[in-house]
Amino acid sequence: MKRFFLRLKSGILSRLSDLGEMAFLWIDTLRYGFRKPFEIRALLDQMEEIGIRSLSIVVISTFFVGMVLAIQVAYSEANFAGRVMVGIGVGVAITKEFGPLLTALLAGGRVSAGITSVLGTMQVTEQVDAIKLLGATPAKKLVFPRIFAALLCFPLLTAAADFMGIAGGLVVSLADIKMSFTTYMSQVERSVTLSDFFGGLLKSVFFAFFASLIGCHYGLRVEGGAEGVGKATTRSVVATSVSVMIADFFLTKLLVIL
Repeated sequence: MKRFFLRLKSGILSRLSDLGEMAFLWIDTLRYGFRKPFEIRALLDQMEEIGIRSLSIVVISTFFVGMVLAIQVAYSEANFAGRVMVGIGVGVAITKEFGPLLTALLAGGRVSAGITSVLGTMQVTEQVDAIKLLGATPAKKLVFPRIFAALLCFPLLTAAADFMGIAGGLVVSLADIKMSFTTYMSQVERSVTLSDFFGGLLKSVFFAFFASLIGCHYGLRVEGGAEGVGKATTRSVVATSVSVMIADFFLTKLLVIL
């Protein structure tokens, strides 16, 4: 039992240390990232890596989640009530919750792992030290393009996820429930407000920040060669997933209050 509490204490102190280091990394990124020369080319490259290459997994997954939601809503009631609520249920659930959350878990895990593996490899091969010797700072050259590319791409990925999720519900409505296109879309239009849509986009900005910053943090503190890169990548994905779920609760509560 004593060993358990010692490990628990060590784990808590380690997580608090990680939070402090990430805070200082973010401060350095803001301090140096907006100074000339701007890393425009690196930013565009990261937008392609984070946005375009994550698009397929996001749209395919949310499309089928929309189909599953439509089936669940349609057949959740023993009477006809469930079937006439399909557009409302799918539209609200996708835009307010599943669109931003699935984007964060799927694209965020991929992005965080990719950032950690790339920066970790650079760290163990001493490329990060070479950047420092040349008078540059890793926060500007490496961290800034990745974080701000994620901040720009995640809302766009979330918007695509919302569209594909609603489209998935539409397919089930047309093929299985025999609901007309006009009826389904009118339900979505009446139930989904602009505040729901933009609230989901706001969530995605926070999720993008956590995923990219965590990936950069774990990548830049890798030790122990290839094995260290693998361990850091695993920790990065786990930390991103947990952070996203915790942040989702507080953001949802805040949006409900507002």
